[in-house]
Amino acid sequence: MSGRIAVKVKGNVVYPTRNDLPEPARQSLIELLDARLADAGDLQSQMKQAHWNVKGPNFIALHELFDKVNEDVEGYVDDLAERVVQLGGVAHGTARQVATRSTLAEYPDVRDGHRHVEAVSDALAAFGKGVRAAIDVADRAGDKDTADLFTEISRGVDKWLWFVEAHLQAEH
Repeated sequence: MSGRIAVKVKGNVVYPTRNDLPEPARQSLIELLDARLADAGDLQSQMKQAHWNVKGPNFIALHELFDKVNEDVEGYVDDLAERVVQLGGVAHGTARQVATRSTLAEYPDVRDGHRHVEAVSDALAAFGKGVRAAIDVADRAGDKDTADLFTEISRGVDKWLWFVEAHLQAEH
């Protein structure tokens, strides 16, 4: 095992490891994790954008809420990147790498709290959809650990979506 050479796969290197998942499964899981890592990095920067720029009568509540969401998303970024490396891959998380690979929509240029709540809700929902799809892919690949990681992230994102959307639902 130690004499094997790392294999480059779709832009990612797969290093030898004693992890017992078959190499083809690890290769596809690394790509899946790295793709969601790009989305998570983008989501994190969007949460900071909202946190820094929110205005209006609910400023402090939203400012603090967006910062708390960001803190959890920062944890998701780290967990996803570490799982990539555990499987023998290389995590791609620089700002430039994230910008070219994220599937999330660009954060809109908004200021008022209501519009930020809408934008943050959209970003959380889109990220959550991608993560939920990844649960099934990881499970089909036979990697319960990665499926569990995605499930944990999905639960957290759904919680934050609920907290943020409550600001919109109060109007009905």
